[in-house]
Amino acid sequence: MMKFRPIGLTEMSVSDRPLQPVSVPAGWAPGSWRARPALQQPSYPDAEALAGVQRELAVLPPLVTSWEILALKRQIAEAQEGKRFLLQGGDCAESFSDCESGLISNRLKVLLQMSLVLVHGLRLPVVRVGRFAGQYAKPRSTDLETKGEITLPSYRGDFINQPEFTTEARTPDPRRMVKGHARSAMTMNFVRALIDGGFADLHHPEYWDLDWVSHSALSGEYMRMVAAVGDAVRFMETISGESLHNLNRADFYTSHEALLLPYEEALTRQVPRQWGWFNLSTHFPWIGMHTAELDGAHVEYFRGIRNPIAVKVGPSVTPDQLLRLNDALNPDNEPGRLSFIQRMGAAKVEEKLPPLVESLKREGRRVLWICDPMHGNTETTSNGYKTRRFDNIRSELERSFDIHAALGSRLGGARELTELDLERAYTSTVDPRLNYEQSLEIAMLIVRKRTALQAAVA
Repeated sequence: MMKFRPIGLTEMSVSDRPLQPVSVPAGWAPGSWRARPALQQPSYPDAEALAGVQRELAVLPPLVTSWEILALKRQIAEAQEGKRFLLQGGDCAESFSDCESGLISNRLKVLLQMSLVLVHGLRLPVVRVGRFAGQYAKPRSTDLETKGEITLPSYRGDFINQPEFTTEARTPDPRRMVKGHARSAMTMNFVRALIDGGFADLHHPEYWDLDWVSHSALSGEYMRMVAAVGDAVRFMETISGESLHNLNRADFYTSHEALLLPYEEALTRQVPRQWGWFNLSTHFPWIGMHTAELDGAHVEYFRGIRNPIAVKVGPSVTPDQLLRLNDALNPDNEPGRLSFIQRMGAAKVEEKLPPLVESLKREGRRVLWICDPMHGNTETTSNGYKTRRFDNIRSELERSFDIHAALGSRLGGARELTELDLERAYTSTVDPRLNYEQSLEIAMLIVRKRTALQAAVA
């Protein structure tokens, strides 16, 4: 563990502090966002059809539970104190076709492999958060797309419309929210079944292997970690004389950008024996950079739900803006409530990140910093492909650790690479096995960097 004092924390442990705000936000309701400017929302042609879909969604079974949400909030509070590390992984934008068993299990394997490396190297529990089972909406830079003489609504993700450039496909259809809910439920049901069935069993981490491992330059180091974990488990069971059953499964949570507000509102509910409102479409919703205006609809919606939440923070955000966002979304400085996902880009992180970290630290604000080294390093090639240089991704992550260490704060989470991120970013001739290798390399880089920083202050 790095020997730095967390931002704004007292010596009181998480278990000694209540994890709830002092009061429900005044004047808030699940639909109060409608009185604010709502960016990145589709224009549905039939308002009554939209309202009917919302009524239908409101009575469907929730996708997550309030006790899962509160358990994650406690774990994030511990990550704020340096007692856990958060790993968030998954695709930038899901499609309905991603609801396929092989793809889901491979995503889970990559997350488990990365978390095994982190647990082994950091000697910390890892909070596993998957960016799937709901990442079906995407922000767009323009509302309309023109090809030749034809102009149609932009494709905003499978929650809203279809990518084909036809009037029928591009017309926003509220029924797609019901389809998205069903696919989210199927995805989460499969993940839960895998985990409950022993897919994440630390007695057999070799089961997590993917075909690429034997071909990777990192395979030797990874397999030594697998063997060390297995030996440690067997040693503890020999000493205790009984099986360590709690190693048969792993906590796993979901996350998505809560962009499509009619859908999020419909899944926002009160539950028995709990006060307040929960977004039961996901454990850990976040606000993207396109919709983080202080007086906007998304901030209004987020300020009233009890979930742990996050906000994407880019290089254009000022310290004053960040403080005002913090105070709007977490006025009681509640542990585990708020995370900031930094995505500056390798070229800007050293200039833009320190003033933001210092402003929150100076005011005693309690947050978790998570590094997303992917989206700030996107480039467009001459043929129009969007790509990311792995050297820049690695550089931003390393510099972020250095910055937080120098400022006496702590980087407590990271977003990893997955196959689909890079498959969509590069041409199809790139071997996808390299993407898994890069994910594992990122995990090993985190371990080495944290270990080096710890040794430097020992």
